[in-house]
Amino acid sequence: MQFEVSRETVSRFEYLAEAGSTNDVLVAAATGMDADTWPHLSVVVTDNQTSGRGRLGRTWLAPTGKSLAISVLLRTEALTGDTLGWIPLLAGAAMTRAVRSVVGESLEAQRVAQSALNDTLREVENPVHDVSLKWPNDVLIDGYKVSGILCELLPGATGVVIGAGLNVSLDEHDLPTLTSTSLLLVTQRPVDPDDVLARYLRELSGLVNAFLAADGDAQQSGLFAAVTEVCGTLGTVVRVELPGGDSLVGTATALDPQGRLVVIDQTTGESRPVAAGDVTHLRY
Repeated sequence: MQFEVSRETVSRFEYLAEAGSTNDVLVAAATGMDADTWPHLSVVVTDNQTSGRGRLGRTWLAPTGKSLAISVLLRTEALTGDTLGWIPLLAGAAMTRAVRSVVGESLEAQRVAQSALNDTLREVENPVHDVSLKWPNDVLIDGYKVSGILCELLPGATGVVIGAGLNVSLDEHDLPTLTSTSLLLVTQRPVDPDDVLARYLRELSGLVNAFLAADGDAQQSGLFAAVTEVCGTLGTVVRVELPGGDSLVGTATALDPQGRLVVIDQTTGESRPVAAGDVTHLRY
């Protein structure tokens, strides 16, 4: 693949025909002897990742040529520990925006085509898909996962590598879980990997650079508003599997200034900020 449009959006772009893990490749490059040649917003991409991993030690596998594994390097020396907590949310918001635009444009094209076939100006009934961010960094379409994100801090906190997996053209037989989906299954038409990747990289670059320019201030940079707007977890009843084995059930009401999920415990009524955990949206 050439990825000509995506190459134009970042400082360095490397496509690999195969990689064990694009995160491992980029971490090694960004900290190795030639680290200076890997600037801020360098990218490594493959459509054949053989040893991908997700959050909480999960594996991430997909058939060759049907998904993208994307790793982006952020040089974030100016950010502190508190502000670094916003990076996974930032990446999730960028991917949500990119997927929303692809799905929205595809559905509009279908509507126009259907109208032409009907040879009428009447409004054609179309499906509506909910594309949202599940805190902290899974992208869902109608509740099914299309993308997941894993961030890794470089040694010495000199930067962050954002790894993202995106299901592009998997069919129903390729899906890794019963709760997964792909852009192809949702849009019912081929999706150009270069197009969706370029959308993601543009969204990510814009959010990152605004965040860095504001010295990690989520409010001033607009990041707080951007994440809140796309986060489908807010306002829902959730179960959070907390580190250590405990769980919390309650209503997710807001994000706090550090990007933590604020949950009202359904047992005690206490407001509890959650910094890490596996979140499940509960439906009654």
